[in-house]
Amino acid sequence: MDSVILKTAIRFLLPLLLLASVFLFLRGHNDPGGGFVGGLVVSGAIALYAIIDSASAARQMLRVSPRILIGSGLLISLSSGLAPLLTGRPFLTGLWTTATTVGLGELHIGTPLLFDLGVYLVVTGVTVVFIFSLLEE
Repeated sequence: MDSVILKTAIRFLLPLLLLASVFLFLRGHNDPGGGFVGGLVVSGAIALYAIIDSASAARQMLRVSPRILIGSGLLISLSSGLAPLLTGRPFLTGLWTTATTVGLGELHIGTPLLFDLGVYLVVTGVTVVFIFSLLEE
């Protein structure tokens, strides 16, 4: 595609879409959304970049193979489900811990957040593989 306006718009929208994806991922941990919607937004941003430039340029921008995203997402989701088994609780039972940081104060981190991270990575990887395969044909 050779539209100067669209190329310029995507260069400004890409960081905003990535930031919105992270917001949806973190906000969805306690509200609807989470990993699935965040993964769709980030893969949509990568798709827009691939349409404007090329699939190979989008692969270079991604810096990691989508298949690695899929595999690591599956492992993270599985480990979040197996972690409660180590404490004698049922599979996929939520475990939480509190971490105190200097800038953010107290953070409540739990296995549901890890599960959402795994979903985020899997959805991003699968969607990007699909998009790249469509654009490269």
